[in-house]
Amino acid sequence: MMTGVTTDRARPGSTTPGAAELETRLDEHRGELYGYCYRMLGSAFDADDAVQDTMVRAWRGLDRFEGRAALRSWLYRIATNVCLDLLNGRQRRALPMDLSASPSPPVEASLAARQPEVTWVEPVLDRQVLAGDGDPAELAVERESIRLAFVAALQYLPPRQRAVLLLRDVLRWKADEVAELLDTSVASVNSALQRARSSLAARRASASPAYDPLDDEHRELLARYVDAFERYDIDSLVGLLHDDATQNMPPYEMWLQGSSDIVAWMLGPGHGCRGSRLVPVTVNGSPGFAHYRKAASGTGHDPFALQVLELSGGRVVAITSFLDTRLFELFGLPAHLD
Repeated sequence: MMTGVTTDRARPGSTTPGAAELETRLDEHRGELYGYCYRMLGSAFDADDAVQDTMVRAWRGLDRFEGRAALRSWLYRIATNVCLDLLNGRQRRALPMDLSASPSPPVEASLAARQPEVTWVEPVLDRQVLAGDGDPAELAVERESIRLAFVAALQYLPPRQRAVLLLRDVLRWKADEVAELLDTSVASVNSALQRARSSLAARRASASPAYDPLDDEHRELLARYVDAFERYDIDSLVGLLHDDATQNMPPYEMWLQGSSDIVAWMLGPGHGCRGSRLVPVTVNGSPGFAHYRKAASGTGHDPFALQVLELSGGRVVAITSFLDTRLFELFGLPAHLD
């Protein structure tokens, strides 16, 4: 479940009998901890660091564990504290549309106004954070809980409210279990959950419908999108976009709204994407593509962006292109296409 995520940092060694067995038990929880930390932090890179720190703290604290609590609960307590420490005093991560209420005119839009990576919510591959089996209803809840809109909305919640909502509504912990983890009362947990739900509902009123990878209509739409994009057939591409579709490109502040503005951008500043190739991936519970542009050497294609699409009513309603090639290595994607 953690394919592609770096996990090669050294762990503290141990010669204690059963250490190998305990290490295996710790690793069994690595995937779900990564998903939890990603939702808390809004960053695949920070989540990777948080899980590594959690495992190191777990090894160092084994003498205090002694089986008094379930290993999973103990690890979540450590992971929560790691995340709260990381979030202390940090700027909230966002998407470009969160920073500016008005879209950029395509004639004025540029890739000049770049913000540091720590400004933006980052994507994550489904296979890194979803179990992939089990109850379909639970999997649907998990998939919805990593949607970009959901993760971005989570960042508006105070960190402890964020933890309460994830533990109660996503992981289905009981109120008394969450209270014990956070060293607080059940009443405080219930109050925090109510406030978090209310805040989240207010921010996600326009969320698009859930994506179904097995839906024939969705699959056909995505096949047509790939065909039009790779041929750079703008007329065909326009027919796939909703009239009010949006496009944003972190780490740049600009964002566009309306199929006509998106097309104007692609024919203007974005013309370098002509001749690109798209490799399908499932990102944040949504369809996506690893976007490769023609290599400067003239041979093959090099990483350019990770696209995340939102679909609704048989059209593409949003395209988020993360122009951060570090993601390709983190996610185990090819460094070059011949």
